[in-house]
Amino acid sequence: MSESMISVDEFQALEQKVLRAVEIVRHEREARAAAEAEAASLREQLNSLTSQVTDAQTNVQTLNQEREAVKVRVERMLRQMDELL
Repeated sequence: MSESMISVDEFQALEQKVLRAVEIVRHEREARAAAEAEAASLREQLNSLTSQVTDAQTNVQTLNQEREAVKVRVERMLRQMDELL
């Protein structure tokens, strides 16, 4: 046999290595796709939560403004009552 010839066993070993490499690449692609899908889902959740926080902050600001308006009105009514007494 010449040195350029590959034995059947060597060819089968090489074939097994190629098949394992293909399987590893396939598995890594699937893992990457799953990671990208999870990242997209997490981005959507983050956007939703950010929107909820923004809404809550707006609501708190509105409630604080309403509270301040009620406080001013109550103080005015108390001053008017004091003037009557």
